Amino acid sequence: MPNYPQYEIYEAYRGKSYCVETMNGITVHRSSIFVSRNKSILNRLRNYFSFVVSSALKGNRYLGNFDFLLCESPPLFLGYSALFLAKRKKAKLIFNVSDLWPESAEKLGVVTNRFLLKMAYRLEARLYKRSVMVTGQTQGICASIKQRFPEVKTYWLPNGADLSYYDPTVTVAENWRRKHGFSDTDLLFLYAGIIGMAQGLEIILSAAAQFRERPDLKFILLGSGPEKEKLMQLKREQQLNNVYFFDAVPKSEMPAVLKAVNVAIIPLRKLDLFLGAIPSKLFEALSMQIPVLLGVDGEARQLFVEQGKCAVYFEPENTDELVKAIKLLVQNPEYAIELGKNGRRFVEAHFNRDTIARNLFNQLQQLA
Repeated sequence: MPNYPQYEIYEAYRGKSYCVETMNGITVHRSSIFVSRNKSILNRLRNYFSFVVSSALKGNRYLGNFDFLLCESPPLFLGYSALFLAKRKKAKLIFNVSDLWPESAEKLGVVTNRFLLKMAYRLEARLYKRSVMVTGQTQGICASIKQRFPEVKTYWLPNGADLSYYDPTVTVAENWRRKHGFSDTDLLFLYAGIIGMAQGLEIILSAAAQFRERPDLKFILLGSGPEKEKLMQLKREQQLNNVYFFDAVPKSEMPAVLKAVNVAIIPLRKLDLFLGAIPSKLFEALSMQIPVLLGVDGEARQLFVEQGKCAVYFEPENTDELVKAIKLLVQNPEYAIELGKNGRRFVEAHFNRDTIARNLFNQLQQLA
């Protein structure tokens, strides 16, 4: 078992572990989930529904009654557990949407089975209508839900940053560069997060190929996901010695990683679906005063490029534009520093997690 802060309950559950831990005074219940290396649609569904069942059973057994039950989506199917527990625990359901699922799964080609899609869209509608409030990670998500379900109460609940945790004035890089073989003069461009279909990370490798003659420019992809092996194979085929893959690290190490790099690259694929997307990894980078190359159009571009002036925009899936943006920051280091400072100020003013939490609490008081 992982080294959790404190165990209150531990029991065998169908050969897997179940425990309750205390984190910062909050009791966290953990239940089992099916995991497989096989990424077939059947195993994907087994993964989703194993947690639906285990969370419903354990929640019903161990949780008392509450005023509110907050359910995160995706995965959308967790809504079945939320509906069940909200009824059993006499709680008002709040449904938090981080991604418009199943729409995104359909447009990305992750789910193509028409029966499953029909079932998912029906569940989506049911969850929205049964919730006292639907919170959306972006204004675009809220607008989409409101357009399709005018009677549903929506509330913009953006991601934000813990500014005391991601603080460049107190974070020490802890020799991260030397540990991984980078010199102090190397210019490090970082992507950190899920290595999946939505991100379109091939663009970083394509851009890196155009900087073969600049050995001081290094491109780092840190994280895990279904597309990682394919990208690593692409690196080998193109012999990209300036591209580095690292496994995901604990959250506790991310401030030091960000402190050690020069620029963050945050792309998404060129889909209308993502015009309302704001990748959460933006906030950590900006909080650490890291300039961002942003390959996300729409709401994210308007906020962080045009309004906050803390990122450089490049058209999604356009390698030439990413190369141009990289050259801009390499040739203008003072401008890169200015972007970083603007980013910290913009997050402090508009995406401070403490402020976001207080505003949500006021909303909950009204609903109660």
